[in-house]
Amino acid sequence: MSPTPTGRLFGDDLVLTRTFRAPIDDVWASLTEPERTARWFGPWKGDAAPGHAVQVQMSLEDGAPWTDMTIEACEPPRRLALSSVDDYGSWDLDLTLTESDGVTELRFTQHLTGTENVGEVGPGWEYYLDALVASREGRPLPEFDDYFPAQREYFDAQRETKSGD
Repeated sequence: MSPTPTGRLFGDDLVLTRTFRAPIDDVWASLTEPERTARWFGPWKGDAAPGHAVQVQMSLEDGAPWTDMTIEACEPPRRLALSSVDDYGSWDLDLTLTESDGVTELRFTQHLTGTENVGEVGPGWEYYLDALVASREGRPLPEFDDYFPAQREYFDAQRETKSGD
């Protein structure tokens, strides 16, 4: 069964959410502790402070490359903002957590510089966020081939709807 895409375009912001039956501090740890990020995205190393760069290994990508990410904001346990520039473009990411009655929502936003590549970017973030869910639940990580190119049309349709407004 193919995963259902959930991401939405709001202007040039791609927004995806995931909900966890867990306290906010535990979800925050899944986003910020290197041994926990290694389970679903990749480990990181460096001085984790606002304005500083850390090196993140994208262990689920071909060749498991390391990339520099700058911590733009870190407000435990509610907000983490990161930026990076690589061969694929610039990445301006904002992760916010809110908790209510023991349920924590992650709102993941990529501030895009344009929506022309949302058909490639959206499925990738769906995959990584589903990998986060799987890692927290002790399930096997999803297969990227279930996300791309299968979800490309969903994201491209949002871009086309936006440009037709």
